[in-house]
Amino acid sequence: MFFLPLLLIGIALWIVIDFSYGRIVHLRRVRSRSFPLRQSDFHLYTYGKDLYDTLFTDIKQAKHHVHVLFFIVKNDKISREFLKLLIDKAKEGIEVRLLLDRLGSHHLSNEAVRSLQKHGVSFSFCHKVKFPFPFFSANQRNHRKITVIDGKIGYIGGFNIGEEYLGHNERLGLWRDYHLRLTGEGVQDLQKQFLHDWFDDTNQNLLDASLYFPKQQPGTIEHQFIPTDGAYLQHTFLHLIEGAKKELFIGTPYFIPGRKIMNALLEARKRGVQITILVPEKADHPLVREAKFPYCRKLIQAGCNIYAFQQGFFHAKVIIVDDYICDIGTANFDMRSLYINHEINCLLYDEHFIQTVKNKFHEDLENASLLSLKDVSPNSLINRGKEWIGTILAFFL
Repeated sequence: MFFLPLLLIGIALWIVIDFSYGRIVHLRRVRSRSFPLRQSDFHLYTYGKDLYDTLFTDIKQAKHHVHVLFFIVKNDKISREFLKLLIDKAKEGIEVRLLLDRLGSHHLSNEAVRSLQKHGVSFSFCHKVKFPFPFFSANQRNHRKITVIDGKIGYIGGFNIGEEYLGHNERLGLWRDYHLRLTGEGVQDLQKQFLHDWFDDTNQNLLDASLYFPKQQPGTIEHQFIPTDGAYLQHTFLHLIEGAKKELFIGTPYFIPGRKIMNALLEARKRGVQITILVPEKADHPLVREAKFPYCRKLIQAGCNIYAFQQGFFHAKVIIVDDYICDIGTANFDMRSLYINHEINCLLYDEHFIQTVKNKFHEDLENASLLSLKDVSPNSLINRGKEWIGTILAFFL
């Protein structure tokens, strides 16, 4: 009679100890990393069809290699088209490497993986479960999305591969995201990050192979890539917030910032910074909507403007500070991205390009509604319970 409660308590304690000590050990090993300032040319994509059309064309035209890292590749029509494209390139003799997060891409069938490998695509899943901290390692996902073609073209941003990113999910509707295509000096850094992750998961070290790093001419936009491995992303976000003087725009699908970043936002508001935050009205995961409400209430009371995107699902990860710096990447404004996942973001320092991003952001605001205090306050016992559970589980959402 008492065995089941004791078993559940024991499992809960084991999970807490596993995660806590796993994170401590990880933080002792991980180091802050960033790439140098580079000059590249960028194009911003906000719709899946536009991105896929260009990405697929670039892959079709690859002459030497295609390196792809995604968090999610589904098992649907567009995903099968994407995988077939990789197989076709491998059949041509092009080096193709595909790295997918094991949890994020769990829909991918064993048959699909075998077909990739059979036809010459080098394939691996990221972040296999490791002992002695299996729960922590299972939660530590590779959330980066990187594509490098011939060492000359790079992609980074919020899109994965699947029909829902084309707006074909009936519940979520139109999918809005921000993804970058670049040429120029910065491609070498995306290449290094991909090969670093590839080495971690396959033990194949290609980082010193010069054929993957052809010399590139500088572009016109100064930028810097910031990879994070479950640590130090908070430092980047705090630096951006604390540097804001007039206005700060934040776009994120999941807004669960934690205490330090929350305090930085409130301090920025006290010194007169106009803060605008854009989140989705709909939720694609349980409890993430309710988990953001306590933070939203405090910010609204402090005079911040928080908008909910109504046209579909908003999945972009963007921060714009005073027209002088813009952050676009894979990291959400939540605890999972800040403290667990492996991410990569791009800081851009070009006023003209930042204005392009800001124009897109304002387009999204036009399709959003301003939230009131009432909108983010639970109106029933069930909703209060969801908010409470979401707050407790915020680290894992």
